[in-house]
Amino acid sequence: MRRSILVFAALAIATAACAPSVPGQSSSQSAAPANADRLTIGTTADVVNYNPLVGNSRTDSWVTNLMYPHLTQMDESGKRVPYLATEWSYSDDGKSATVKLRDDMKWSDGKPVTADDVVFSVTTVQKEKFGVVAGLITALDKAEAVSPTEVRFALKRPDGTFLDNVGFWLPVVPKHVFEKAPSVQKFANDADWVSAGPFKLTKVERGQRYIMQRVDDFGPGRPAVKEIVFRVFPDVNTEVLALRNGEIDLIGNVLPPATATELKNDPKVTLQQIPSLGWAHLQYNTKRKPLDDVRVRQALAQAVDYEAIRNIALKGFAKSSNSSVLTPSLPDYVDPSSKEYVFDPEQSKKLLAEAGVSNLSLSMIYDQADPNIARWAPMVRDSAKKAGITIKLQGLERNTYLDKTLKRDFDIYAGSWAVMDNPPANLGLAFKTGGFINYAQVSDPKLDDLIDQAQRALSPADAKAPIQEAARIIHDQVYDNVLYVETFNIAHSTKWTGFKPMPSELLSILNPLSLAAAKPAG
Repeated sequence: MRRSILVFAALAIATAACAPSVPGQSSSQSAAPANADRLTIGTTADVVNYNPLVGNSRTDSWVTNLMYPHLTQMDESGKRVPYLATEWSYSDDGKSATVKLRDDMKWSDGKPVTADDVVFSVTTVQKEKFGVVAGLITALDKAEAVSPTEVRFALKRPDGTFLDNVGFWLPVVPKHVFEKAPSVQKFANDADWVSAGPFKLTKVERGQRYIMQRVDDFGPGRPAVKEIVFRVFPDVNTEVLALRNGEIDLIGNVLPPATATELKNDPKVTLQQIPSLGWAHLQYNTKRKPLDDVRVRQALAQAVDYEAIRNIALKGFAKSSNSSVLTPSLPDYVDPSSKEYVFDPEQSKKLLAEAGVSNLSLSMIYDQADPNIARWAPMVRDSAKKAGITIKLQGLERNTYLDKTLKRDFDIYAGSWAVMDNPPANLGLAFKTGGFINYAQVSDPKLDDLIDQAQRALSPADAKAPIQEAARIIHDQVYDNVLYVETFNIAHSTKWTGFKPMPSELLSILNPLSLAAAKPAG
């Protein structure tokens, strides 16, 4: 008997739950109600790439996610819920996987969305090896259309992360359009769009706005609003002014904590809070002395005032993960036994003495344009000083920061993961020997083996034990020093309601099924 992960679930639109609004906000405080003719969203960037298999900026994703379906979506707790797919499962030996599709979705030129489109999309990424998905489907041998509504994936090895990865991350594109390009990776897809989401792109005025019209026969359900307009602003501050003036209905970008605090008492604004699927952290270069000594890394972990960072720099819009890479955002995996490192300068000094290290001086790189990290980096420096550790801050222009990160050219790396949605898959990328984003250059055979065990498991329940043990090694060896999980604030006019949030800054309430469900309040 095959092991079914999710079977015959109801429409995703009906299953997602609303995130709590900030206390004190009420739609009854709004002025005249909005009408369903138009929802205007503020963004701070133009679309760079209309090819959903390639483009990955926030604005790219917000727009193309409304045009191209994925097999699955995610509910507020991080669980996968149906979108184009209705059910999905692995074979008993884990070497094949099957997905069944809806039969009521059409491309905008009238052709049905079928298994051939799914096979083409995943096979193209596999063949041309580009984008995030390529690194997540390495177990794929071959995809085939069993029928117009069923796809079978043959796998080279059992991989319980495969369906999550291909379902959530792969946009499905129209085969009959994209196959005409000599290289799909180089296909601009910048005109005459053929799409199958809840809205279709109809007009572009670069630097100004992007207009999208409702798809009346959208399979999962007709959107309430007729038109979505993305307006381009230079920064979040001007977006806030526009929201307060009634020029826009929703700010796409996450609000800086200080701005969210200011907007709490605005009667025209609702703040919707979204959990992060990533975390902010410090990583120590384990290939550099004395950072190759776990006692030195533990001394650094005990020289950080975590509570002060969350309360002062993040204004309380952050949670502890108890120094674990298994965060509260993914309750299927979280380990309640994990304990956060305590800010203890004296214990830090003791550990350094045991390691024979004195006058420790290190540099720490960070993106100077990141407003959160720019606030807490000096706090890390100052708390470490109490333990006798000197940290020299290197706030860098983003491209320089990324270049040093990719070259592993740092003592301490300060940053944040955006989306870590599947621990067995993500920990493989971040902590396995040679992992694509293994910035700390961790190489631990026992950790590698545990992550491999978790990836072979065909359900979260079976992956839980080995991935929790892996997370405990990461904690104890300080292969990653997790500072906090941010609580994102998204602001919209009290004239609107019905948004369906998903965790992460990228998805928030701008995901396609959320915007299809949005409606005027009252």
